Amino acid sequence: MNDFAFSVLDVVAEPYAAAPQLTARLRIEERTGRRIHAIALHCQVRIEPQRRHYDEAEQSGLVALFGGRDRWTDTLKPFQWMSCDTTVQGFSGATEVDLALPCTYDFDVTGSRYLHALGEGSVPLALMFSGTVFTRGSKGFGVEQVPWGCEARHPMPVEVWRRMVAAHYPNTGWIRLDHEVLARFADFRARRGLISWDETVQALLAEHEHDGVVL
Repeated sequence: MNDFAFSVLDVVAEPYAAAPQLTARLRIEERTGRRIHAIALHCQVRIEPQRRHYDEAEQSGLVALFGGRDRWTDTLKPFQWMSCDTTVQGFSGATEVDLALPCTYDFDVTGSRYLHALGEGSVPLALMFSGTVFTRGSKGFGVEQVPWGCEARHPMPVEVWRRMVAAHYPNTGWIRLDHEVLARFADFRARRGLISWDETVQALLAEHEHDGVVL
């Protein structure tokens, strides 16, 4: 049976990706001395929000996710951010491999809303590993599973996330709308002769504020 130890050496914003992506540099150590021919590696990446402190501005930004501060004992729980896969080439002893972490700035995704609310500090990540290990057995190749319990934790700086978002969405963000709502937005924009979506939203906000509703 293989004995693995996983660690995260670094997480960086991938500068040349076509879509938003972070890259985690993993170190994998096999401690029995057996030759590993390949690993089809699967990873679940979780955020563990209870493992960091939040200032007043961050607490306000997280109300929609976790409720008021008095509820956090019950609501501030780990949640899954993403799942991803990679293939690890053959090695003996230890190796390093890059794991692509594709990201989204969609505010309907819990991870994006959480990260957007953070100011400084780090994001407490937990990476849970599973997959298939290919080894040399007595009668050819052997197949085993990555043992349950293989995991690694890493405090990713918030700035890494912000740098990635800024590279793909400079000074902008986006939200997903129902087709009917989007059609109504487009009609409002056309009737008012507005040039951009920013102007359209600003016009709607101004109407509400004029009616005494502050948004």
